[in-house]
Amino acid sequence: MRPVLLIDFGSTYTKLTAVDVEGERILGTASAYTTVETDINDGLAQGRRRLEAQTGPLEFAECYACSSAAGGLRMVTSGLVPELTGEAARLASLGAGAKVVGVYAFQLTEDDVEEIQRLRPDIFLLVGGTDGGNSECILHNAHMLATLSPAFPVVVAGNRAAARQCQRILEGWEVHICPNVMPKFGVLQIEPTQKQIREIFLGRIIQAKGLSQAQSLLSDILMPTPSAVLLAMELLAKGCEGESGIGDLIGVDVGGATTDVYSMADGMPEQMNTVYKGLPEPYAKRTVEGDIGMRYSVGGIVEAAGLQRVSALSGIAPARVEELVAYLRANTDCLPNGDRELEALDQALASLAVETAVARHAGTMEETYTMMGQTFVQTGKDLTRVKQIVVTGGSLIHTKNTVDIAKFALYSPAQPMSLRPKQAGIWVDRSYILAAMGLLSSRYPQAALRMMKKELEQHGYSE
Repeated sequence: MRPVLLIDFGSTYTKLTAVDVEGERILGTASAYTTVETDINDGLAQGRRRLEAQTGPLEFAECYACSSAAGGLRMVTSGLVPELTGEAARLASLGAGAKVVGVYAFQLTEDDVEEIQRLRPDIFLLVGGTDGGNSECILHNAHMLATLSPAFPVVVAGNRAAARQCQRILEGWEVHICPNVMPKFGVLQIEPTQKQIREIFLGRIIQAKGLSQAQSLLSDILMPTPSAVLLAMELLAKGCEGESGIGDLIGVDVGGATTDVYSMADGMPEQMNTVYKGLPEPYAKRTVEGDIGMRYSVGGIVEAAGLQRVSALSGIAPARVEELVAYLRANTDCLPNGDRELEALDQALASLAVETAVARHAGTMEETYTMMGQTFVQTGKDLTRVKQIVVTGGSLIHTKNTVDIAKFALYSPAQPMSLRPKQAGIWVDRSYILAAMGLLSSRYPQAALRMMKKELEQHGYSE
């Protein structure tokens, strides 16, 4: 047996997973409250005691961790054109595991920089212009950033002709230069920037969130938690040498404050009468809906879906829904605990969170007519042919109705132009192992993949 400990330092809970990589099995899982405000080791020690109550004493050969403690990484991006370099910056940030709290296009104004000051980003991604193209915008924005205080790390990933000048403008700041996220029109090159963002994230979160106190236990702190989940999803979809994956998939993680959606699919049009509009999106895509969550952002679900829809789905009168939603927003640690009314409301809210988040993540189709006849214009990914949906998050895994909730990720005639999956099997991360398996995949991809295929609860195709 070769025991390996995998730790996810979350904003609220520190989650531990013990695995035997030789036997390719989960030895145990446990969680404890994340004690960032005091000593993060306190929560970690409590979690280890709970884990050892299941497994008995273990001597771990290796220990790896990911973290989103205290909200993870807050990022702001700026680009030249919203649909091009601005969108490339957003995709690079989200794929690196960041929470994007601000996106700006064109030249920053005084109002913009005041807003950025209030947003207090952990990192700023400065892009704009293809290589050999416009450099005025990115240089202007560098000058505007230089007026802010205190300084924060800046990643410059725009027109390479302007990169060093941006660095000189931001003298005294922590500046990292990366290859252009869009070196040519319509061409994405986001991986180097994502790698740099992750490195900055780890350095900052280790210092600022108290994780340096736990480093003696760790073999390494590898990545932000969303990056770990993204790796797990990609491995599960594509497979690795010696072990096949399950094919294209969508992953949905419904949390208390946000809902993350992942897609592993090409997503390009296949029909002859369909043209693609905008930037081609990466195979491995992540989006974060910051206004959609089961507790802190519960009001966002109601706003997005409508009070009447929540009422109809839950069977609770609108006025009572408003009362309960206000209560949940004020009591973010509230669990239904057998209360049938709260259970019905939570199921409705989770269903609508899945529906809204996946609809925003998936592409859309627009019908138009040309001299050649009927034509469709696709924006974003076509996910209609995706055959697998993976779901995680407390509200989905701690209910008997997980599959019913997950079905809200599927295509609905009520939104005929949404390119969501038409038919898919459901995989449930009942033991909350996806982040752990993403961590493990960096060292033991085959073992991680086999454990996911074995441990994820599978339900056949949904009609």
